[in-house]
Amino acid sequence: MLKFYFNGSPNPTKVALFLEESGLPYEPIPVDTRRGQQFDPAFLKINPNGKVPVIDDDGTVVFDSNAILLYLAEKTGKFLAPPSARGEFLSWLMFVATGVGPYSGQGVHFRHFAPERIAYAHNRYQYEAERHYGILEARLAGKRYLVADTYTIVDMCAWGWARMVPYIMGEGAWDKFPNVKRLVDEINARPAGARAQALKDKHTFKAEMDDEARGHMFKHLQRNAG
Repeated sequence: MLKFYFNGSPNPTKVALFLEESGLPYEPIPVDTRRGQQFDPAFLKINPNGKVPVIDDDGTVVFDSNAILLYLAEKTGKFLAPPSARGEFLSWLMFVATGVGPYSGQGVHFRHFAPERIAYAHNRYQYEAERHYGILEARLAGKRYLVADTYTIVDMCAWGWARMVPYIMGEGAWDKFPNVKRLVDEINARPAGARAQALKDKHTFKAEMDDEARGHMFKHLQRNAG
């Protein structure tokens, strides 16, 4: 059975969405990053980058959430765009993977977790996050889904982070992105969307962002301290 190493953060959650949508049987294996479990030697043998999500599909290991989505979509033949839209499918998938996700993550870090307020870094990542979501917003104007008017892994990939728009950019941010919110609301309302988001609640993860958690999640702080 496919093993799914996960926690409740955006990237594992979009993989959970695919697994729930596709009906693939899987074994969820929680990895508590605030307790440093991503650095256990056994886990590092699976993913030397020390991050979730990871899948082990009967010996085929895939890490990086976007690689996992593409692997699973091609394996099952589900949630792919038609061949005629292959180019835009790959383009938008990589746009979300290399732009929306990283800028969202850095926006969250410098808004909520940086030990000091660095105006330049905060402004840069807020600007880039807003710019990328603005591109998604324009793309979804008059379109139900991001590619070929078909529900694909591109929508799942965007949904993983887009659910967090107010956390990324602050209260009121949804007012700028009504079409993105429409897509998020639609996926949230799908039974698989609800199950994917509830998966984390079946397991116990550390909630506190204390010194221990910061030490595990932001190891550069230890280097700076030294």
